[in-house]
Amino acid sequence: MNQHTQNLRRQGVSLWLDNITRKMLDYGVLQHYITELSVTGLTSNPSIFEAAIAKTSDYDEAIRKKSNKGLSDEDVFFNLAVEDIQRAADLFLPVYQVTNGLDGFVSIEVSPLLAYDTENTIKAAKTIHQKVNRPNTFIKIPGTPQGLPAIEKAIAEGIPVNVTLLFSAEQYQAAAMAYLKGIETRIDKGLNPDIRSVASVFVSRWDKAVADKAPASLQNQLGIAVMQKTYFSYLQFLRSERVQKIMNFGVFPQRLLWASTGTKDPNASDILYIKNLVAPYTVNTIPENTLLAFADHGETGQALPDNTASADKIIGQFRELSVNYLQLAEQLQKEGAEAFNKSWNNLIASITTKRNP
Repeated sequence: MNQHTQNLRRQGVSLWLDNITRKMLDYGVLQHYITELSVTGLTSNPSIFEAAIAKTSDYDEAIRKKSNKGLSDEDVFFNLAVEDIQRAADLFLPVYQVTNGLDGFVSIEVSPLLAYDTENTIKAAKTIHQKVNRPNTFIKIPGTPQGLPAIEKAIAEGIPVNVTLLFSAEQYQAAAMAYLKGIETRIDKGLNPDIRSVASVFVSRWDKAVADKAPASLQNQLGIAVMQKTYFSYLQFLRSERVQKIMNFGVFPQRLLWASTGTKDPNASDILYIKNLVAPYTVNTIPENTLLAFADHGETGQALPDNTASADKIIGQFRELSVNYLQLAEQLQKEGAEAFNKSWNNLIASITTKRNP
C-alpha cells in the first residue's frame, strides 16, 4: 500500500480517479489503483470518454457490433459507457460495502447538451440510473440554474447525484440546498432519506483563467482561495440545524468534492491542488497522471482553515486587478458546459465515423 496516498486517506480525504478507459479495466490497472493506491471511487465526464473512445481504437470493435442493432449514435455511446461504469462499480463494490455506502462510487454524466434543460435532465438521470443498475453509481448533473431543480427531483426520487460544474461558494450553496430539499422531501414522504451525493467544485480553471492577470506573487493562488471559501460554506452547511435534523433520520450528508485538480501550470507543483486541499469528509478526484505523481512524491500541507480570512484577502487582491469573483464564477460555469458540449459533439461524431468506416 502506497504511504503517500494512504496518509491522505487517514486525514479524511477520499481519493477518486478522474478517468476511465476499457483498457484500464481489461488490464487490471483500476484494480491496482484500488488495492495499492487507496483509490476509493471514480468519476467520468464527456471529455474523458472522448479521449477513451474518439482518440483510440479500443472501442472500435464494440462500436461495430452495436451498429447493427438500430441504435442511435448516442445510444451506442451510452451502451459503451454503461458497460464500463458497471465494471468499475463492481470493482469498487467492496469499498462501498466496507464504508457503509459512503465511498466506492463511480459517476456517469447525463448528456452535457441538457445542462440548461431541467425536464430532460430528470428523464435522462432516471434512464441512466436504471440502465447502470448498481447501488454505487452517481448520476452527474450540472449545477446550473436549470440543473438545480433536476438535482432536487433526482434526490427526491432516490437517485444518487454528483453535482458537477460548480465553481464558487455561492454555486456550491445552491447545489447543497437542492440536495437538502430533495432529502427533506423523502423524509416528509416517509421514505429512506439516505441518498448519497457529492458536490463537485472545480479548482484549476480559476488559476488558468487569471494566469495572464496575476503577478508572480499571486500565481496559482486564486483557485485554492476560492476552495477555502467554499470549504467554509461546506462547514456551515454541515453544522446547520437543517442538516443535523436530516442526520437524525439516518442521513450521511452530501460531501464536498474537489474536481479539476490537475495542475495546468507547468511551472507549478504537479500535486499543487492535492497537498493544499486537505480536509476531512471531502473527496479529491484527480487525473491519472496526478495520482501517479502523488503516489511518487506526495506530501500534504496544513488542513484547510475554518475561516475565510486568507481566502478573502487573495480574492480581494484579484478584485484590485479587475477580477470580479462572482462574474468569473458564472463565466467559468458557462465555459465548462461549453467545453463538455464540444467534447460530446466530437465523441458522437467519432462514433458516427467508426460505425460507417
